[in-house]
Amino acid sequence: MSFIKTDDNVNLFYETNGTGEPIIFVHEFAGDYRSWAPQVNYFSRYNQCITYCARGYHPSDTPQDEIKYSQERAWQDIISLMDNLKIEKAHIVGLSMGGFATLHLGIQAPHRVRSLVIAGCGYGAIPIEKTTYNQDADFTNVSFDTAQNIINKGMEVVGSEYALGPSRVQFQNKDPKGWQLFNDQLVKHDAVGSANTLLGVQNKRPNLYELEKEISSINSPTLIINGDEDDMCLEVGLFLKRTIKTSGLLIVPKTGHTINLEEPALFNLHLSEFYSSINASKWNERDKRAEIVKL
Repeated sequence: MSFIKTDDNVNLFYETNGTGEPIIFVHEFAGDYRSWAPQVNYFSRYNQCITYCARGYHPSDTPQDEIKYSQERAWQDIISLMDNLKIEKAHIVGLSMGGFATLHLGIQAPHRVRSLVIAGCGYGAIPIEKTTYNQDADFTNVSFDTAQNIINKGMEVVGSEYALGPSRVQFQNKDPKGWQLFNDQLVKHDAVGSANTLLGVQNKRPNLYELEKEISSINSPTLIINGDEDDMCLEVGLFLKRTIKTSGLLIVPKTGHTINLEEPALFNLHLSEFYSSINASKWNERDKRAEIVKL
């Protein structure tokens, strides 16, 4: 087993497969390094593929203090991984919680980024007044309550409920066996690590609309991916597309939140096309002639 030590002395487990230009995959709250298996199996033929477990996810360390978990630490841990592996620049691929970390890395350390894939990013990032669907939009309270339930009831109970959320059932309907593996891995996650991640990272997410200026500074090639039935993320995906001048937006039909597992072939295909466009210097800023002039 391979580990790196972060700059604040937390051991992170990682795996690396293949050789070539590096791709770092950053997992979601309900996943871990194993969640990227369909991508590693494919891209390790051509690239060095690096997966890792965020702090709080076994076999990485699980700090007991919530203060050791934050949105800032999430993107800084990617930098620690790169520094330890002596990787100057990499393609970064993140889903959901990992998508937020990827986005913030693109803002804070653009010189370390070859490209960004921001998938399923948005839940908790949109202010209540901007929501257009019927939901409990107070993400902070939802995260706090879920964390308390994890501690009180355990991951076996709460994890199974989480795996059947409104944007997860699409995965179960399409691929029951794949969803069952996802569920079985989720319920074995460390309860303290999961609760601290919810309290320190998830419920302290900044409102991305208030970071419009910072997000608009991103000039790395960026691919935004959303499932069309992932209601919590669709509006934010459009916002990111309109804000990042070097971005493209992919909407995957009849698809929920866990896009890379639910539709692995489509996910891999579009990443391949994205990387081919970058290598051919064809993924550029939006042509200004395509922009609508605001009167």
